[in-house]
Amino acid sequence: MATRAKLSKSMTVAQFDNGYWYATETRRFAKAIGIPSASKLRKDELEKAIKLFLQTKRVENPTKRILSKSGIRDIEKGLRLTLPVVNYTSNRETKDFIVREAKKLVPDLKRKSGARYRLNRWREEQLAEGVRITYGDLVKQYVTLNQTEGRFARILSGRYINFLSDFLSSENGATKDEALRAWRELKNLDAPKNYQAWKQHRRR
Repeated sequence: MATRAKLSKSMTVAQFDNGYWYATETRRFAKAIGIPSASKLRKDELEKAIKLFLQTKRVENPTKRILSKSGIRDIEKGLRLTLPVVNYTSNRETKDFIVREAKKLVPDLKRKSGARYRLNRWREEQLAEGVRITYGDLVKQYVTLNQTEGRFARILSGRYINFLSDFLSSENGATKDEALRAWRELKNLDAPKNYQAWKQHRRR
């Protein structure tokens, strides 16, 4: 397989998906094609906007969430369960508050991998839709997410984590160092960034 393509306005969506792009690359490219507020978007949002541009040549903001906030931060008002979520701050104090209050509801609550990421997306979705939520709602949703049975649905933008998980579960006796070497190899291939594509490449 050939090495990965370079980011360009003429590339196909398949070429984009088969490449591995760092956040700095996608942000720089997004700015070059005129995507609004590119510097404030997450990597998954940048990728969504870029793929839309490659498909349609339209430049659109891929998110409904508020990207610019002003006024007093919620944390400065004193975090409490009845406080409406308006100007959320993602820091250690806020995270500790949510975990502490969650454990008051479920003392033996165990943290589930991916729960915090999904809590952040849930919060953003509620606010974007104009739904009024409180920090008590965040705590309840955090409990619900951590009590969800089985694995969460995969995050498409989490290709690195997904690959390592598949590699270690499929390659008998494989070490994390071996998985990392395989990932570095896959990153430079013009191929989907998943374990199946790496395995197919190795068979050739």
